[in-house]
Amino acid sequence: RAYIEQLWDMALSKTTAALRTHSSYCSDPSLVLDLKNLIVLFADTLQGYGFPVNQLFEMLLEIQDQYSETLLKKWAGVFRNILDSDNYSPIPVPDEEVYKKIVGQFPFQDAELEKQPFPKKFPFSEFVPKVYSQIKEFIYACLKFSEDLHLSSTEVDDMIRKSTNLLLTRTLSNCLQNVIKRKNVGLTELVQIIINTTHLEKSCRFLEEFITNITNVLPDTVHTTKLYGTTTFKDARHAAEEEIYTNLNQKIDQFLQLADYDWLAP
Repeated sequence: RAYIEQLWDMALSKTTAALRTHSSYCSDPSLVLDLKNLIVLFADTLQGYGFPVNQLFEMLLEIQDQYSETLLKKWAGVFRNILDSDNYSPIPVPDEEVYKKIVGQFPFQDAELEKQPFPKKFPFSEFVPKVYSQIKEFIYACLKFSEDLHLSSTEVDDMIRKSTNLLLTRTLSNCLQNVIKRKNVGLTELVQIIINTTHLEKSCRFLEEFITNITNVLPDTVHTTKLYGTTTFKDARHAAEEEIYTNLNQKIDQFLQLADYDWLAP
């Protein structure tokens, strides 16, 4: 038995070293997830035979950070596609079916809008429900990695919230800022971005509830990490407002230059 344990210690150290090295090259979150599932299966099996596998689970927590990074890169592309394909116009609602579909995707309630006859319009453009839905998909993707890792609800909740904060404050924030700073962005688009980010900011409390329902950890728990989504959307809104101010000043300057032009010159 002593020889087998010694052999296992040697095999374990070599296995973890190899897995650390090769997993670091993996840029596909689905492959990282598959790797994690295989490691968990391997660890649980060996643990059943009485071998210590703490090193494997510790390594999985390291791989979780890498998994989170691959998810962030993937969702950066998702957000870019959503923002690039948006028409930055209020969503038209021709009938009740479309209305129910949108409010099913995004938590929006407006008594005045509900009373209006069809056709009508939501105040935000399509990127609002799409972005909101993708944030939830990201949370689900984070949750997948925590399965079978023997983590407490608090640890899972903390992991999801930290990853989601990175998604909001880094990934989504950068995507929004890039759209706002585009040279060809118009005033109507900027105004729509302000409206959109206002509604997304209001939806952050629903994301809090969404995570709470998944992890069963109340948001007012001492160790609970708060979501910083409101900051992301406020910053984007302020950036859009500054861009509008800059654009208007440029238009005024151009107009004044025309006023000074000597139209009667030969």
